[in-house]
Amino acid sequence: MTVQLHQPSEIQRGRIAYRRKQAIRSVLLAALSTAVIGAVLVVLVTGAPGWDRVKQSFFDPDVAREYLPAILEGLWLNIRLFVVCAVCALALGLVIAILRTLRGPVFFPVRALATAYTYSFRGLPLIIVIYLFAFGIPGLRLQGTPSVTVLGGAALVITYGAYLAEVIRSGIESVHPSQVAAARSLGLSYRQAMRHVVLPQAVRRSAPPLLNDTVAMQKDVGLISLAGPIDAIRAAQIGVASDANFTPYVVAGVLFVLLALPLIGVTDFVTLRAARRQNAGT
Repeated sequence: MTVQLHQPSEIQRGRIAYRRKQAIRSVLLAALSTAVIGAVLVVLVTGAPGWDRVKQSFFDPDVAREYLPAILEGLWLNIRLFVVCAVCALALGLVIAILRTLRGPVFFPVRALATAYTYSFRGLPLIIVIYLFAFGIPGLRLQGTPSVTVLGGAALVITYGAYLAEVIRSGIESVHPSQVAAARSLGLSYRQAMRHVVLPQAVRRSAPPLLNDTVAMQKDVGLISLAGPIDAIRAAQIGVASDANFTPYVVAGVLFVLLALPLIGVTDFVTLRAARRQNAGT
């Protein structure tokens, strides 16, 4: 017995060929327009009267090679600090979000404190918080005061914890109350309902904005240089002060961009998958 494979009709083959042709045409047009715009920008920038001076001050390859090892060594501090701060800020944000969603008059003081925290640290500039932690706390001369690196990291955690708390809280409140009621009717306690029903959905729904805030934190970790540690930005600043050339700053900026690209790609992928899942559900 022979099995006859499905053969598309002539009209269907024509549609497939047309779509393939349109896709190739779109790719070629995108490549051509990008090349044209890129060429125009290159001509405008390199043809400017002060381009030679800018090239010497910002894009000197000799200066870049000289200070690249020191900047890379400082970048390793930024990476370690980012990993620790991201985990701690996420944990803090989760706790604050849960506290803000507690119900009942007995929890009003807890909700008020959590609300005051999120309102305050979302409004304070991060630079001011770093200054307060890195220079204000050591000024108290308390026993066991940690280093300025730890204090600067704590400022990052406290500030971004407020942002992440609001993102997670919005995810928690997006879960319909009927799901909590259904979980309670099955015999689950409030804590079990939050753990097994609400939080998994809340984290999944808030994953794209959470990752976006994490990308912002990866960039703002460079502000730790204001407290004094020799990170990538501080190493670049030392190079600029030594040679009166801004190329080390450009090198540090390129390294930060390369460091952020994988996380940005993951963020875009998660956002696209969430949009497709939502569209499929509707």
